[in-house]
Amino acid sequence: MAERSTAAVDVADNGGNEPPAADAAKATADGVDTQNGRAADGRMPEKDGERRKAAPAAAPELHSGHKLARRYRLEECVTRLDGFSSWRAMDEKLRRAVGVHLLPADHPRARAVLAAARSSALLGDPRFVHVLDAVEENDLVYVVHEWLPDATELTALLAAGPLEPHEAYQLVTQVSQAMAAAHREGLAHLRLTPSAILRTSTGQYRIRGLAVNAALRGITSDTPQRADTEAIGALLYAALTQRWPYEVDAYGLAGLPKGVGLIAPDQVRAGVHRGLGELAMRALANDGATASRQEPACTTPEELAKAVAAMPRIRPPEPAFTPPPEYQHTTYQQGSYGRPMPPGAPTTAVRPVVPPPPPLQSRTGRVLKWGVAALLIAALGLGSWQLADTLLDRGKQGSSGSNQTPHNKGDDEPAAKDPTPLAIKGAEEYFPDGTPQDKDGVSHTYDGDASTYWRTKSFIDGPQVVIKPGVGIVYDLGSEQEVSAASIALRYPGNHTTAALYATNGTSSSTPVSSMTKIAANTTSDTTLTLSAEKPVKTRYVLVWITAMPMAGADTYSNAGYKQAITDVKFTG
Repeated sequence: MAERSTAAVDVADNGGNEPPAADAAKATADGVDTQNGRAADGRMPEKDGERRKAAPAAAPELHSGHKLARRYRLEECVTRLDGFSSWRAMDEKLRRAVGVHLLPADHPRARAVLAAARSSALLGDPRFVHVLDAVEENDLVYVVHEWLPDATELTALLAAGPLEPHEAYQLVTQVSQAMAAAHREGLAHLRLTPSAILRTSTGQYRIRGLAVNAALRGITSDTPQRADTEAIGALLYAALTQRWPYEVDAYGLAGLPKGVGLIAPDQVRAGVHRGLGELAMRALANDGATASRQEPACTTPEELAKAVAAMPRIRPPEPAFTPPPEYQHTTYQQGSYGRPMPPGAPTTAVRPVVPPPPPLQSRTGRVLKWGVAALLIAALGLGSWQLADTLLDRGKQGSSGSNQTPHNKGDDEPAAKDPTPLAIKGAEEYFPDGTPQDKDGVSHTYDGDASTYWRTKSFIDGPQVVIKPGVGIVYDLGSEQEVSAASIALRYPGNHTTAALYATNGTSSSTPVSSMTKIAANTTSDTTLTLSAEKPVKTRYVLVWITAMPMAGADTYSNAGYKQAITDVKFTG
């Protein structure tokens, strides 16, 4: 069957930009709502598909309470953009909530929306949100579809974190099979985004906006199967890593670092399921960036569904086992149920008192008793002799008139030295991965000014630094010193900051941390971190190496994320 997209039926070749965002957003609306001041389903890569330009027509001026066909009462406007609006409505005939798309009959895309909605309604697949009605009436075109109040948008699920491997497996299995069935009927989606995927309370994934969402925006594609397959790969990538697999941020997810291209999911987040990560790369065949291990790219939903079926099935995690409470006998099981209790008897069962074991009366027992007695007598005699000897020594000292104090064993030990501050002669940032954080701010960490600091960049994952081994500064003490402790003043409190001290042979970043001598390590949630060594280490160069940082808000230097800043460092020896 030749590929075609019903989203492109009768669409005129007109011009138009990305529609402005509306003001409201609902999780179970229609996939065209807004979030954070932009369309909630965001911008999809349009190298396969293109947005046909259309002269925007004025959206119908309707209000809550308006009825369509004397049946659908509009209740809440969810989206209003690019000449059309989307509503939550009430079907007064069947007494159920529905969703409604509205646009003027003279809108350039009205014919395409009607054709796409009617084609989608014929599919009847339960894995899609069904189109219930598509009508042109009184200069209006409206499309009525199901409303799922108990479903959760994939965008909301990803905002809480990446999905478990079993849940991501269910997502790609159900969505790829559903889209394969749609393409067999000649239907394409072309707007498969996290806001178009809903998870019901029973764990089923349902797709909304089949063909209709693309028609509302005038989006077409010469290769609709390739476009939908890549979109499913992007959904799987986001479910595994909580990152959008392109350089732009979208759907509440951070994009990939600019300039590095498409990288494997296990390089973005540790612990990603290997098979699912490779499957996402096979679907995301962007500009030649195909899967690893020479696996062929998946170019259609049918091929992707077969690749998922060929994987070993991922089972759900075992439920946590809660041990049952300790079994206790009831009064009935103890045999006293129904028996008359004598006056004054306790109402609860009394355990019999176990008599103490008899004394040792055997021959062996008598030998043990006499042996213990002999040891006690010997111990008393030895103690008395030592006491008498001590008293005699004191009497001799008193008679000689000596003013010397008694000699203590600890007097021969040297007194503990007070910690000595160690001056810092210079410092350099340590960045073995070749990416410095704030080279110009290193000197602020030992200038004595608490208002200046050296800062790190903002990281998406944390508190443990994931994308690199750590960040740090190498300090030069001028000459070899006995380093026993360090006090580090931090800018951001929170859970949590972890740092360590290492003795190194210079300020170069080419020396690996694994070859250095560890002095001390510690973790704090406060703005002061103290590191104390069990034994002083003699060195001239000391590395302060940070491997975990707390969450902090946005500032003039970086966005909100996991980050830290050092305002002051002091060493003692």
